[in-house]
Amino acid sequence: MAEQWSDARSAAGKVNKWVIVAIISIPTFMEVLDAAIANVALSHIAGGLSISNDEATWVVTSYLVANAAIIPISGWLSDTIGRKRYFLISIALFAISSLLCGMAPNLTFLILARVFQGVGGGGLAPVEQSMIADTFPPQQRGMAFAAFAFVVVCGPVFGPTLGGVITDNINWHWIFLINVPIGAISFILAQLFVCEPKIMAKERAKRLKGGLRVDLLGFLFVALALGCLEVTLDRGQREDWFSSGLITTTAIFSALGFIGLIIRELSIDDPIVDLRVLANRNFAICCLVMMTGGLIIFGSTQLIPQMLQEVLGYTATDAGLALTAGGVATVLVMPFAGMLTGKVDVRALLGFALLSQGLALLNMTHLDSTISFSDAALARLYQAFALPFLFVPVSAAAYVGLAQSQSNQASALINVARNLGGTFGISTAQTMLERRQQFHQTRLVEGLNGLNPNYNEWINNAGASINGATQAGGASSDTMAGPLGALYQQVQQQATMLSFVDVFHVLMIFVFVVTPLVLLLRPPKPGAAPGPGH
Repeated sequence: MAEQWSDARSAAGKVNKWVIVAIISIPTFMEVLDAAIANVALSHIAGGLSISNDEATWVVTSYLVANAAIIPISGWLSDTIGRKRYFLISIALFAISSLLCGMAPNLTFLILARVFQGVGGGGLAPVEQSMIADTFPPQQRGMAFAAFAFVVVCGPVFGPTLGGVITDNINWHWIFLINVPIGAISFILAQLFVCEPKIMAKERAKRLKGGLRVDLLGFLFVALALGCLEVTLDRGQREDWFSSGLITTTAIFSALGFIGLIIRELSIDDPIVDLRVLANRNFAICCLVMMTGGLIIFGSTQLIPQMLQEVLGYTATDAGLALTAGGVATVLVMPFAGMLTGKVDVRALLGFALLSQGLALLNMTHLDSTISFSDAALARLYQAFALPFLFVPVSAAAYVGLAQSQSNQASALINVARNLGGTFGISTAQTMLERRQQFHQTRLVEGLNGLNPNYNEWINNAGASINGATQAGGASSDTMAGPLGALYQQVQQQATMLSFVDVFHVLMIFVFVVTPLVLLLRPPKPGAAPGPGH
């Protein structure tokens, strides 16, 4: 028999529901923004701590590993510690760790602080999504998740620009220190207004009555599987993948961790990660769609500025500004996605969103090395305007068929899917970029020899122009060195641009392959039960 939705698990209590949405969204915006800003500031951190750029990347990797390990178990921690208490602990840990990051005197201290920051940040989004799912009935979740998705989607968009401004005009320490006052405000507001439902307190007391049983083996498998996977994906390309002993080792341990995790969690009654929720068809498909969304937003958010800097020579700030139009479009469209989610078949919204993403990526495959700033901004705009129709409906549809008591575990796994999608997207894109650039450079230089009349004509014309300019300047120049240098520069530019186009092609194909799966979803019905009783 179905279980009718009840506000007994609401995080609002006597406070207006929308006030709660605003309060719990602040910490996630802080966390998502921080992740985007940190990527921009790596070169400044390297210079400030007198370390190499490769060593500085561990500032990002350490955070991702800790984040990946804590997100899957955040549902269990929320059930065991208490949802509000765990939320407050996560905010406090993130803010205090941010202070330590900003004060870090060396790389070791900074990496350790980033690990604790990742642990604190990993508990924020899953708990907040669980609160929203329990506070709003199914027919109102669209607008609620739209408000929450606003911070998740816009953080990576505005983060690079803000990071560039902070690091260029102040110093890198403030990309972390800025979190301290925000964290303090978030903690106070959450303490005052977020409610811990009595029913959840009773469930926790019942759970702890027979003594606290901690699935330590399950936690070990989670940390091993996802932590090693993050290291593998984040550092694979830098270490030349499986030619590196480090990457081979982490990949093996990750595979063993996943095997152990599946066997362990499906064989005990009180798992630390409830993989059984993936047996729900709706939830499993939503996880795949959310993974696709993470791949799109995180992958493209890194690819577009990188393309503008490497191919067109943009500064980091100007490259970040090219994403701003997309961010504005996302902000404007978000309320409409929220309103339509409760009224239009979720399959239609998700189908539209994924098809739009595919077409936007198709448009990016037509970009070349002569594009203007407006061309790049419009390409991002075409992609960004449909993002709300992806993240908002999938967040609402994910809980269809699940009991309210499963919200914490479901929120944890849906966030794991989003983060894994982003990590896979960035890792795959960077690997493809380097290898396709080598391929295109090889192909382009094949015809650059004396038997090609076009090559000879170009060299002669370029040589005449360069020698004429050199003589006018009163300096001498090697007859061939100048033209060949200019030609090689153009070859590199074209090969790099073609490699970006190849990546956009692959992302486009992946999106189009995933799109038909939305037809298998069961849409939420207004006023219907969120899931079966138990």
